[in-house]
Amino acid sequence: MSSSGLEQLRRLLADGGGLMAELLDPGVPEVELEPGPPALVASGGPRAAGRRAEYELLVEAIYEGYLLHYGTPRVVRVPDADLRLLAGDRLYAVGLARLVALGDTTAVAELADTITLSSLAQAAGDAELAEAVWDAGARAVGWGSSAAHRLAKELVSAGSPDALEAMRTSAGAVPASP
Repeated sequence: MSSSGLEQLRRLLADGGGLMAELLDPGVPEVELEPGPPALVASGGPRAAGRRAEYELLVEAIYEGYLLHYGTPRVVRVPDADLRLLAGDRLYAVGLARLVALGDTTAVAELADTITLSSLAQAAGDAELAEAVWDAGARAVGWGSSAAHRLAKELVSAGSPDALEAMRTSAGAVPASP
């Protein structure tokens, strides 16, 4: 791949102009951008074969949206909390729309679940669980889901104390389908 998904995301937002282009962090040169683990995992799987750069870009957009909501974003800087949430939602939409254009409704559902479940974990104050949700969700996007992953998602939804270990285990489970 000639450029990372984050470099592609930065160019996509800059080329789109408007508010999102204005929110790009000018202090981070493109060459210093480190790709996020979820994007590398998802784009490295067999489900992304032949479209790895696109999967890396769209997962980076969604993950950057998540980081705007709950962490430290890598390419977008927004000082206002309300605008930060709106910018995060916009990046969720950018990534999901690109995935819909690829026709991968399975991955759309998986990333929608990842967004929802990581938000539930964050709301419960469990950043470790939220990270495990992202790890397992990215694996499911790139490699396919598994019975263990579906069970882990149910446990997170239910607020089970077993959710963290189940989600960690599901990230390494054998997928049901590529």
